[in-house]
Amino acid sequence: MPLNWSPLKWTDKPQLPKAEGRIAAIDLARGIAIGLMIISHSVSGLVGIRNVPDWGMVPVHFLTKFSSSLFIVVFGIALAVAFLSHTQSDDWPKRRLKLWLRAVEVWFWYKALLVIEMLPFYSPSEIVDALLYGRFAIWVEILGFYAIALLWVPLILPLWARAPLWSRLATIGGLTALTIWLQSLTFGGNDILKALLVDHEDHYTWGQISRAPMILVGLLIGEALLRCYFDSAKRRRLVLALLGLGALMVAGFYALAFISGDVHAAMLAVANNVGKHPPGLEFMLFSLGGALVLLALALAGGAKAAKALLPLTMVGSDALKAFIFHIVMIFLVLRFLWEGEGMYTYPQALGVGGLLILGAAAWIWLTRWMANHR
Repeated sequence: MPLNWSPLKWTDKPQLPKAEGRIAAIDLARGIAIGLMIISHSVSGLVGIRNVPDWGMVPVHFLTKFSSSLFIVVFGIALAVAFLSHTQSDDWPKRRLKLWLRAVEVWFWYKALLVIEMLPFYSPSEIVDALLYGRFAIWVEILGFYAIALLWVPLILPLWARAPLWSRLATIGGLTALTIWLQSLTFGGNDILKALLVDHEDHYTWGQISRAPMILVGLLIGEALLRCYFDSAKRRRLVLALLGLGALMVAGFYALAFISGDVHAAMLAVANNVGKHPPGLEFMLFSLGGALVLLALALAGGAKAAKALLPLTMVGSDALKAFIFHIVMIFLVLRFLWEGEGMYTYPQALGVGGLLILGAAAWIWLTRWMANHR
């Protein structure tokens, strides 16, 4: 049957192409997300947000808010590229098991890094309480989100692969509406459960239901990428669609900020994570919109941009290892062992963040080199 495809519409469902090797642009996009995260964590972990100068909050810290949305969307893209085309094959149970084993690995590192983050300021009983989901940390909680997501996403991938586009879009809309409704409930006073499902304003963690729409958007983009990445004309249309949608969302944020009467205050609120947990309209317009713009630019640059920005691409090629490296360096080495919290100026913390990006890239390269020469 003939294929008639555009970035926004499938009129047929042919066999999904399989990716041959890694797509460097995806690694670059993920690396940009992690790089922004490392910069943000270096500043908040070593300087503290209250001590950041005005010019550091807007525009520098403000722009790092693209990171979390880009990271989650690329998570969905990577799953689509690597696994979606295999969901109807005989080896799918083996591949599904691989994802579940990855969930166990991510969960282990989440708990290990949680201890490292909390060491300087919390008692052993408080750390144990966090290990048992009695409370949450801050900087490492994104790993906890991915560990749980890697348990349920493999279960829905075969259904997603067979579903028509309208039902996928309806699912994304339905989950968004469900999140809004669940946010109005008290969950019987169980704030931990609410935080795990739909975020909670008193806990810096990521809800599975509230963030699921972004994963599913990533799955849509990932499938589109498989269908058109190696066709320059189709890839250009996809890039323009992502760029246009992202720019429209960012423009929507600024429109709301202008209506509020104080654009700078709206930007400062985003920089201070207002509307991040739980996700609010203004924050998500800016964060997700900016993420789509960065993703479009990475896809437009392709392999050439990935090579030119090799440290970021290297970091994005092994996100877990990069995450472990920067948490250990910031919270165990610099903040705990060297007692460096409050000892750095804001420009110095930015410099530390830049060095940690390069250090993470070097560590990933070195460990691969060692593995290849055993």
